[in-house]
Amino acid sequence: MSLNLTDLKSFIDKNQPVTLTENQLKNVHESYAFLKEFASNKVIYGINTGFGPMAQYKISEEHLNQLQYNLIRSHSNGTGKALSEKQVRAVMLCRLNSLSLGKSGISPGVVEKITEFLNADIYPEIFEHGGVGASGDLVQLAHLALGLIGEGYSYHKGERLKTAELLAQKGITPLELQLRDGLAIINGTSCMTGVGVLNYFNSKNLLHLSIIASSMLNEIISSYDDSFSLELNAAKMHAGQQKVAAEMRAAVSGSKLIRKREDFLFSDTEESRQNIFREKVQEYYSIRCVPQILGPVWDTLETSRTILEQEINSANDNPIVDLETQNVYHGGNFHGDYISLEMDKMKIVVTKLTMLAERQLNYMMNAKMNEKFPPFLNKQTLGLNFGLQGMQFTATSTTAENQTLANPVYVHSITNNNDNQDLVSMGMNSAILAERVIENAYQVMAIEFIAICQAVDILEVAQNLSETSQKWYSEIRNLVPVCESDVPQFEQINKLIGFLKSRV
Repeated sequence: MSLNLTDLKSFIDKNQPVTLTENQLKNVHESYAFLKEFASNKVIYGINTGFGPMAQYKISEEHLNQLQYNLIRSHSNGTGKALSEKQVRAVMLCRLNSLSLGKSGISPGVVEKITEFLNADIYPEIFEHGGVGASGDLVQLAHLALGLIGEGYSYHKGERLKTAELLAQKGITPLELQLRDGLAIINGTSCMTGVGVLNYFNSKNLLHLSIIASSMLNEIISSYDDSFSLELNAAKMHAGQQKVAAEMRAAVSGSKLIRKREDFLFSDTEESRQNIFREKVQEYYSIRCVPQILGPVWDTLETSRTILEQEINSANDNPIVDLETQNVYHGGNFHGDYISLEMDKMKIVVTKLTMLAERQLNYMMNAKMNEKFPPFLNKQTLGLNFGLQGMQFTATSTTAENQTLANPVYVHSITNNNDNQDLVSMGMNSAILAERVIENAYQVMAIEFIAICQAVDILEVAQNLSETSQKWYSEIRNLVPVCESDVPQFEQINKLIGFLKSRV
């Protein structure tokens, strides 16, 4: 059974309990039974050999189980910030789905124990920094395995506890490793993929927020409607551009502020008879080219969704058990290049989205550009009061950080592991940096929405906005009051960031 991202999100959000199908359990049992018999008189990597460059050393039969424990303990060396419980839940669900395909030869106890942890809300402590993304997320997934065997620390309802003590409280026994369980758990891409799935949903949310903000800005300044018209955007063949334009049309539907060009410049009006036009014939690119700027973001995220779905439904460890041919195949399905590249692309397009928000904010702040608002959307005395000037500094510096973080990780391979891992994906690094870019984007979007609502109040046009824009304006105003005087705004910004994130 193939698991799509919408279904996976439902499990991540705990909208339904985690269970395995009879077919999944059957596949796991048959795969384990086959591998156990198949490996009895053969050399199989990770069962009776060392790991990585030490695969040349054969392991004696009495040490086979200890080998799996040694692997997990020796690789539990992550550093940096611990992943959130939600991120670890996503990681565990991705690993569970991959292992339940029956191509990894793991014992049934592994999938049963992961399921038990998930339904008990027990999340082993996993750190951001660790594996290089080829041989999978070795270090991060070693910390997952460490929790499953009852060691290290785990989180339960926000509290960090020793895993052994937590399991004892819950009456849960630790996992007993069999055959190649240790290697199968840690030798995959499920950590970068789990974090990547959450990144995807947040990026889609940010795209929707950017379309709403851009539509509201077009309304406020009474833009002409042809820049997001069906006819103009149908002339270009990109699906993303056309979908963004369609969403903009829906967002401004019913607006009393959007203008039609034929009513002003295509008719014999006072405005059309001027030799020098009082208003811009075309708006700045950050206002007029929204479908062309956000269209590639849309298309990129659609590709990311496809790749993520393919990865969570893949066996991504080594070796692979194939029941049909009754054989075991050695290779490199653990290589995280697919996810690494998608996370790099994701942070590039989210950075561009952030840049769009920052430029739109700059337009509203600069009275010489917009010729509609006081400098910095200041409602008080110019010079004595400063309006939203301080917010712009924050948005600009945060956007600059995103521009730096957008540099690709996919091409930053460093050889390690005695040169065994001589070309690696750095997929987890890419996923974590994409998460940072997304977090920054929320900050800039929150500031832009505050500025948009301030602009609405300055022009006193709330009642003329579209139904969609009025709804957004009202919801934001319930959280963030109009800026009438110079007061600290950091709490309002953070409150709005939380609101925007809640839309995922």
